[in-house]
Amino acid sequence: MYAIVAVGSHQYRVEPDTEFTVFRHEGDVGEELELTEVLMVKDDSDLKIGTPQVDGASVKVSIVEHFRGDKITVYNFKKRHGRRRKLGHRDDLTRLRVESIDLA
Repeated sequence: MYAIVAVGSHQYRVEPDTEFTVFRHEGDVGEELELTEVLMVKDDSDLKIGTPQVDGASVKVSIVEHFRGDKITVYNFKKRHGRRRKLGHRDDLTRLRVESIDLA
């Protein structure tokens, strides 16, 4: 069984007892959340596609950790103008563990 869920502006394919990483999500480590923006659920023999969401479906997740991603370097350069600029940033991320996929 798996589901496609929308968290923020991204979509993720999730299965029970797996972990996935999203942009920083509010909450404390160990807290349980319920994701209700379920776009599709695939059971053993059944496929439910939402329009735009599957009615009554939810995914229960728990927060495993908050961390920062790898540094991303951005370099801007304009030839013949003497413009050089090096910037970087690190995203704040949250790792979520899927506890269950529920269909009502």
